[in-house]
Amino acid sequence: MPVKKIGRSKSTPPRKFARRMAKTQRSFIREILKVTEKPEIISFAGGLPHPRLFPIREISRAAARVLRESGEQALQYSTTEGFPPLREFIAARYRRKDGMAVRPEDILILSGSQQGIDLVSKALLDPGDRILIERPAYLGALQSFALFEPEFLPLPLEADGVNLPALEKALARPRAKIFHTVPNFQNPSGITYSRAKRRRIADLVRPTSAFVVEDDPYRELRFLGEDLPPIRKYLGDRAILFGSFSKIVSPGLRVGWVLASPEVMEQLVIAKQASDLHTNTFSQRIIHRYLLDHDLDDHIRTIRRAYKNQRDVMVAMLERHFPPEAQFTRPEGGMFLWVTLPPGCSVQGVFEAALREKVAFVPGNAFFVDDEGSNSFRLNFSNTSEAKIRTGIRRLARAVKRQLQKSGSKGS
Repeated sequence: MPVKKIGRSKSTPPRKFARRMAKTQRSFIREILKVTEKPEIISFAGGLPHPRLFPIREISRAAARVLRESGEQALQYSTTEGFPPLREFIAARYRRKDGMAVRPEDILILSGSQQGIDLVSKALLDPGDRILIERPAYLGALQSFALFEPEFLPLPLEADGVNLPALEKALARPRAKIFHTVPNFQNPSGITYSRAKRRRIADLVRPTSAFVVEDDPYRELRFLGEDLPPIRKYLGDRAILFGSFSKIVSPGLRVGWVLASPEVMEQLVIAKQASDLHTNTFSQRIIHRYLLDHDLDDHIRTIRRAYKNQRDVMVAMLERHFPPEAQFTRPEGGMFLWVTLPPGCSVQGVFEAALREKVAFVPGNAFFVDDEGSNSFRLNFSNTSEAKIRTGIRRLARAVKRQLQKSGSKGS
């Protein structure tokens, strides 16, 4: 009896790349940043810290001391979990600032907190699982999650956080695995979750099987209002908390962390071993040496003062030059604010006009998984000098007014 060959028909070409890649788009922000490399462009696009605030001399001295005192260890392979003294520093900071019982073994050092999304996805997600996301959502999370072929359930944001009835309804859906949130100075909107809403989120998640993935790289950048505890303080081990040194020391060193329960941590460590073995040993030791030799809180106060001034200039210029039809958030910290134009006013038209004015931003539709966001956009204030903010907002206001007139809105 002849054996039937199993395979693709001759009419069907073999698939060159994995199916998941067709569902994952390039980072829109990374593509825009190529445009903003031109020196004449004033960019409000990237989510970049201001380089003048990098502790360059201090990091240089820390690197030299690490090489001098422990060079053989710093340049060698290391454990997946991370440099123990650095993990203890992070755990102690949570104990001191938030009163949370965090141990060093609860901390896994990451290659930037962005890696945490990838590792959590590998540990928790199967194709078709549901991820609850903010609307608008952090673009880096959308791109990373998409590789694992989930179903996204977008939840609208309000001035003090996610819409709670929408969250409760989504948590009741089968296979709801993750609620991803940026609770402090959310990227892209700039809003911050209230204390009451953080408590209520914990109450809603606790009786379900879902996890809160609490993405918190901006928390230390508060310059108005009161510090608020992580959702994890109310929810405990069902919250997986990310942090990062990228916004408060250096993004180029690529050192972040995740705080998780022992059960989750075991899976994250396995996923990281398969991904990159361990985070850059040299970077970890440089960061730790810097933290030992300098007052981190004093450095953070310097960053906060600078970003508050830049934020205040941007808000004042928007109030002065933007038409009243354009609404925008007024963040208490972080790096971003969010502009919403009247319905029907195309932000793509504003974007093209703004580029002609030599100013750039990120259109809002990049932060949605549906067709929303076509009349909104994100502005970054942290990476631009106050003088350039003034010039750039004047230019942008001209582009906005022209598009409002074209769409039939007032814009005068």
